[in-house]
Amino acid sequence: MHIYKHTVKYYETDRMGFTHHSNYIRWMEEARIDFMDRIGWNYQRFEDEGLISPVTAVECKYRKTTTFPDTVTIDVSVEEFRSIKLRIKYVMSKENGDIVCEGASEHCFLNKDGKLVRIDKEYPEFAKILTQMTE
Repeated sequence: MHIYKHTVKYYETDRMGFTHHSNYIRWMEEARIDFMDRIGWNYQRFEDEGLISPVTAVECKYRKTTTFPDTVTIDVSVEEFRSIKLRIKYVMSKENGDIVCEGASEHCFLNKDGKLVRIDKEYPEFAKILTQMTE
C-alpha cells in the first residue's frame, strides 16, 4: 500500500461548498502517478520504453463529502495484476479516519503501435514489482 495526500482546493468545490464528484477520479490519477513514480516506473519511463497504459475502466463509490481545505489521504494498492491488465484500488479518507470515497481503475499496457504488451514477458522486473504488491 502507498499513501498519497491531497488538500482540497477551493476551485474543486461546487456552489454548495462540497468537492465536486469529478475531482475524486482526478485525485485517483494523481495518486496513481505518484505511486508509479515511487516504484520506479514513472510515466516518463513508460514513454521512454514506448509504452502507454490507458484507463480501461474506473469505479468510484462516494461515502462522505469533503470540503475546502480538507486533507484527503489516498491509500493506493495493486488489487490485481495479470500481465496485460492492472487494477489499482484507492481508499480516500479524511484526517479523522472517515472514508469519503472508494474507487478503482483498470489499465492495460500498449506499445507505441497500439498493440497489447505482456508485461511479464517484455518487462519482467516491472511485472515482479506489481506481482509482489498485489493484495
